[in-house]
Amino acid sequence: MTELLTKDTFLEKVFNYEKNKEWKFEGDLPCIIDFYADWCGPCKMVAPILEELSEEYKDKVNVYKVDTEAQQELAAAFAIRSIPSMLFCPKDEQPQMASGALPKQQLEKIIEDVLKVKK
Repeated sequence: MTELLTKDTFLEKVFNYEKNKEWKFEGDLPCIIDFYADWCGPCKMVAPILEELSEEYKDKVNVYKVDTEAQQELAAAFAIRSIPSMLFCPKDEQPQMASGALPKQQLEKIIEDVLKVKK
């Protein structure tokens, strides 16, 4: 199940950018963060795919969502200019950003290649 993040939960579960200048992942599992807005059509297309992936990779990958309208500071901190944008955070490497409504097959490949997680 995907979890909606606020700035506070983001700082706690993903990256405390107020405390750290360099990227330091705070989570226990690699994660995907979906930056979206309720009015965004492509975001609505991606949402059910992310729900499926959160079930398929349960206990291996966390799937989070950030509402860019409600969490403008978070969106600005990651220079989100287009939505949907997804931040892929591996456990011990730098995160990678992808923009656009990606198909499930491509998301699975990113999970394997970037997050280093197999089904």
